[in-house]
Order: sequence, then C-alpha cells, then structure tokens
Amino acid sequence: MFADPLSLPFLLINLLGIAGIVVWHLQGRGRPTARLIVQILFFTAMTATLGFSGIQPHRVDEAHLNGLAAFLATSARVLWWTHLAWATIGFVRIYIVLDRRPREARLFQDLIIGIVYLGVALSIMGFVFGAPIGTLTATSGVVAIILGLALQNTLGDLFSGVALTLGRPFAIGDWIQLDDGTEGRVVENNWRSTHLLTLANNVIVLPNSALAKVGLTNLSRPDETHQIFVTVRIAATHVPHFVEEVLRTALEDCQRIVQDPPPSVGLKAIDAVAIEAELLFRVAGPANRTAARNEVIDQVDRHCKESGLSFALPPQSYLYALTSPDKEPQAVMGSRSTGTL
Repeated sequence: MFADPLSLPFLLINLLGIAGIVVWHLQGRGRPTARLIVQILFFTAMTATLGFSGIQPHRVDEAHLNGLAAFLATSARVLWWTHLAWATIGFVRIYIVLDRRPREARLFQDLIIGIVYLGVALSIMGFVFGAPIGTLTATSGVVAIILGLALQNTLGDLFSGVALTLGRPFAIGDWIQLDDGTEGRVVENNWRSTHLLTLANNVIVLPNSALAKVGLTNLSRPDETHQIFVTVRIAATHVPHFVEEVLRTALEDCQRIVQDPPPSVGLKAIDAVAIEAELLFRVAGPANRTAARNEVIDQVDRHCKESGLSFALPPQSYLYALTSPDKEPQAVMGSRSTGTL
C-alpha cells in the first residue's frame, strides 16, 4: 500500500480532512469564529501536505495508482476542495455583514455560498474525476432550461422574494394593506411567500410573485398612526357653521383617537335636505380603528341630540317632485330607500 511515496501524504490528508469535519461539528453553530479557525487550520495543514509532497489538487498525475492508493488520492482531493469551500463560506458568513440590513446581508451571503458550492462541485468533477467541464456545462444549461420551465411559478416566487428583500417595502411587524383590501401584520417573510396576521387572527399566505404585482400601502411607515374618516348627513335645519362646530366638539371629546394633529371636519355638500360632512381623524394603529370609529359615532350622536341637530336620510331615500309649476320642490319618502343612514 505504501510502496508509492505519494500514498502516505494522501493518507495524511484524508486523516486531516476527516478530523477537521469531526472537530468542526463539535464546535457547534453557536461558535462561528471558532468554527472558522478550525476550518482554516485544517485546510492550511492539508494544503501544506500537498505542497511539500509536490501534489497539485487541480491536476491528476497519479494514473499509475490503483486499488486503495487510487481511492486515497481521489478522496484526498475531494476533501481538500470541500474544506476550501467551507473555509470560504466561513469567511462569508462572518465578514459579509451589512450594517442594519440583516436581510440583505443574508441574501448576499446565500448567493455567494451558492456560487462557491457550484464552483467547487464543478472543480471536483473536472479536476478530480476528469469529467469534461465544457460538455457538462452545456448539458447543465439544457437541464436548467427544462427545470426553469417546470418550476417557473416557484422561481417566480423566488425572484420576487429577492426583489422584495432588496426593495424593502415592508419589514417584519409592519401592517400592510393591499389594493384588493387584504391587510394584516407581516409575521414572516421568506423567498417563497409572505405571511400576514389579520385582525380576525388568521394567517394569510401570499406568494411573493402575486405580492410583487399588486400595490400595497404600508400603514406602519413613518408610524402606525393613520387617518380614517366617517361621513355623516345632518338635516339642513341649522347653518353649516353651527353644524361644523358641533361635529368638531364631538371629535375633541373622543378619547380613542389621536388629538395631535387635531381632527377636522370637512363640509362636502349641501342641498335642501341635508348638510353632508366628513369627519377626519387619526387612530393610533390599525387595531384601534373599530373602537375609535365606534366612539366617534357615539359622540356625534350624543352631541347632535344635545344641540338639536337631527340626521338626514341618505339621498337614495328621497324622491323630488314638483306638485305644481309655481311651487318649490318637496321631499317625500320613496320606496327606493337603501336603509343607509
């Protein structure tokens, strides 16, 4: 077995490679720096053994070897390339860090690691096993096209996830609202899908390819306070200025809405029957909308009753008719009422 002078170096490289794998696993995931040091030490020892023995890992010059000696030569080169990949990945994991942008850093790390593994795999097949890299690359391209067509939906989600990660339209914990009305808090985001937790305590799973095609509003930026409105119709029995003052007072008495900036009242329209007003106010967050809207409606109802104001029926509830050419229009209740107040 050791008649050939290269057999002993190959055996030593195998022992170093296996020992490095065992020690690397014993370090555990919680000690990345120690793992990297172990990888560098064992890789350096394996490289030194190759160099002192005159062995080049990218060239196979031991065609005369056979049996166990040939196996040791092949496994030694495979282990050397594997440790090279692991040492490179250790550097990538520790030193490629983007300040305050952990998701982007992880994305670049994964892309670089994928390239490293691909390069090492091609090197092992070409330099160790003598496979024709050119033919293999061409064949891989055809296979990649076939897989791309078969997995186009999954790949669409993957690349959309990359785009969302780089664009950062939202982060974990943000409350977003889609154009179709779907909304919720982002609880998970990966390359395949985004998970939203709704007010109904349900989790909606959105494929990233679908999420990238729709418009979304991030209700958490710059903060979660956002404006909502309530429309009311007051009977036109008082002047608009008085109606505005009553409604503003009602808003100022509410405890569940944000008072800074102060709420406002906008008079949208007026006719012979009603004054239509829009109450604009901000809430602390999406989860507070229902309680705040309920309080606003309650306060408006109370202040209107105290001030002698009454609500007008919606426009759909009235038919306008002329009793005679010389008389004013009269509002009479018709059968087309929608029941909306």
